[in-house]
Amino acid sequence: MDLFLPIVPDRSFHRNFSAVLAPFRKAERELLNEWAEGFPDRDGKIVREFQTTFNSTFWEIYLYACLKAYASDFDWSHASPDFCARCRNIDLAIEATTANAADGKPNEWDRAFSEEELRALRILKRLNTEAIVRLSNAILGKARKYEKSYSKMEHVKGKPFVIAVAPFEQPHFNLQYDRPIRALLYDYYVDEDAYLENPKAYPHGPPVVHLGTVEKENGAEVPLGIFNNKSYSEVSAVVFSCTATWGKLSAMSTNPLTDTIVVSLWGTEPNGAPVRREVPRSQHHETVLDGLQVYHNPFARVPLPHEVFHAPGVVQLYADDKVPGKWVFENRGSALLYRQVLATPKQRG
Repeated sequence: MDLFLPIVPDRSFHRNFSAVLAPFRKAERELLNEWAEGFPDRDGKIVREFQTTFNSTFWEIYLYACLKAYASDFDWSHASPDFCARCRNIDLAIEATTANAADGKPNEWDRAFSEEELRALRILKRLNTEAIVRLSNAILGKARKYEKSYSKMEHVKGKPFVIAVAPFEQPHFNLQYDRPIRALLYDYYVDEDAYLENPKAYPHGPPVVHLGTVEKENGAEVPLGIFNNKSYSEVSAVVFSCTATWGKLSAMSTNPLTDTIVVSLWGTEPNGAPVRREVPRSQHHETVLDGLQVYHNPFARVPLPHEVFHAPGVVQLYADDKVPGKWVFENRGSALLYRQVLATPKQRG
């Protein structure tokens, strides 16, 4: 299966697909095809969907690459959910989804880098609120799907049900790291705006705020803390990443056709304080699992053992089995928080 052999007219290409066909991205395309090796085209549409809609297929292929990194076994005999996998002796049902732009809102590729746009980014609450709303729609839609159909399937019953969601809901979505997803799941919002406005008032870093809800533009309220009670006990965990973008391929591949600089933020011990790095690609070390986040539901009907996704670079948040009321924030001190790749095609001659 060659994801990049065009099977639709050029006019039908997704904006992102057109961009990655540039000749200097050959090494990156080859790496994505490697990730996809063994990924079955169960409905005969995967290449077409990748070329015309891009993000959802990219996310599924990335998840498949992650599961292969865990040496998972796959059962492809069922049409749904997206992945029936055995990972570290635990059978999982995983449904993939993406948070997408609302109707009438800018798409994730609509980045002008204008002064007005960059000024708006200084108020992170706007970006984070939009992300919360769109992530809520995506996750709750899959939770309803589970209750309506997946829960009745024999190959799903009794297994941890995991929703894997990626944010593509707005320009600059890659700046959000975990602020919106943790607010949605646990009503735990890290208020970076308050810190940036008056850092001296918060010597230990940005304060945590329990918002309870956020408001949509139409005035409707989106409840936060959906993992703080039994409301979504059918969901065992949520897998998330805002670094699973084409930039990961650029950062991981060796590309002789470009001069590549990787700008990244990494958590540091003991509390995950960010440190910025700007290095040539040859000095940047990133794995497929770096940036992956797993959020466990303490009220899950079928809990996901946290050992399943334990790995270097993978952040997990779960309740401590031995100490009531205590939470474990695994790998917080070594996490990839953000990454931007600056690639310039080399001049010939």
